[in-house]
Amino acid sequence: MLSVFLAQLSIAQPIDISALTSTQEEQAQIDATIKKMAEQNLTFHNVGRDALKVEVQAWDIDVRPDFQGLKPGKGSVADGEEVWASKCASCHGDFGESNKFFAPLLGGTTEEDVKAGRVSNLRAEANVPSTMMMKLSTVSTLWDFIYRAMPWNAPKSLTPDETYAVVAYLLSEASIVDADFELSDSNIADVQKRMPNRDGMVVYPGLWHTKGKPDTQNTACMQDCAGQAKVVSALPEHARNMNGNYAAQMRIVGAAIGVNSDAPKLTGKPADNAAAVRAYAKQTITGGAKNADAKQDAGAGKGEAKASGQAMDAATEEKVKTILTTNACTSCHAANTRLIGPSFKEISEKYSENDAAKLGEKIRKGGSGVWGAIPMPPQPGIADGDISLVIKWILSAEHN
Repeated sequence: MLSVFLAQLSIAQPIDISALTSTQEEQAQIDATIKKMAEQNLTFHNVGRDALKVEVQAWDIDVRPDFQGLKPGKGSVADGEEVWASKCASCHGDFGESNKFFAPLLGGTTEEDVKAGRVSNLRAEANVPSTMMMKLSTVSTLWDFIYRAMPWNAPKSLTPDETYAVVAYLLSEASIVDADFELSDSNIADVQKRMPNRDGMVVYPGLWHTKGKPDTQNTACMQDCAGQAKVVSALPEHARNMNGNYAAQMRIVGAAIGVNSDAPKLTGKPADNAAAVRAYAKQTITGGAKNADAKQDAGAGKGEAKASGQAMDAATEEKVKTILTTNACTSCHAANTRLIGPSFKEISEKYSENDAAKLGEKIRKGGSGVWGAIPMPPQPGIADGDISLVIKWILSAEHN
């Protein structure tokens, strides 16, 4: 804290020292620093400025446990079920029970927990696998995370009303609210009083407070440190590509970069491997992952040939994109990058014009096992004419 305070002294307007709380030792250092600055005429007046209100608002986006920052809106359990089925279930399961990609969201809580405010299954002797709802203490955290970070392939795409609806659906599945409940900014505080683990937070002094003696004795290495890390775990070969290429599924923001699971396992030193992974991820983000495989190259040529032979007018192409968006196809499929399901480019390379009927049946009835373990849900509600347009668009390679 002292270093932060001294840094502020060097760039900010004069500060009322009496308004700050410090120890005698810290105060002595502050006084000495101010005296030294005065002797050297280091006043730094007129450097920097106060942040504008709009600049503060751009960063002040979290929702606090007291619901400050919560956006107005409302959403019912029924509406949430529809949003969940189209944008969430493919990763989390129809009822938030899936552990295929992440730990289950729901399960492990009881009506007694709702009354008590602490989840009994979190006790060590219970030995029950934990879920998100078991550990969650504030419903505001759930709302905030979904609104800002979900769905995985399209974060920040949900409206406030959709977010309220999804949260209402999860709360209903966890038996915290009734099936006909409508969650809103006006009643969410009442829901907080029924959260199963609302009183389950524990304050650890060594983590929550910065005063006192550190709870570790480690010393950070500042020079002559070990040059290489030791790899102690790796992705099993049988699971390497079962859910598609991980590099192509990473978001284009943040530091998380997935390994290119289409390629053989990297065997170099960690530093060399990291460079190779970054280079491949950049390819994926900027222009679609390029597979060195000759079969992929041949498929790309096949797609170009289709595109030149079956041009589609702009109005029809726009209609196709509307069909894909309306029926949540783009939640799993992208133009040139594999998400949960194959890209449209991959599909166009696999099927020919003679396979249109087969592809139409696949869209209508769904299926699994061809592109990975995740099933594609059936689409019985799409009109035959719309399916024909989508197939024509896919096979024409207009998406390349």
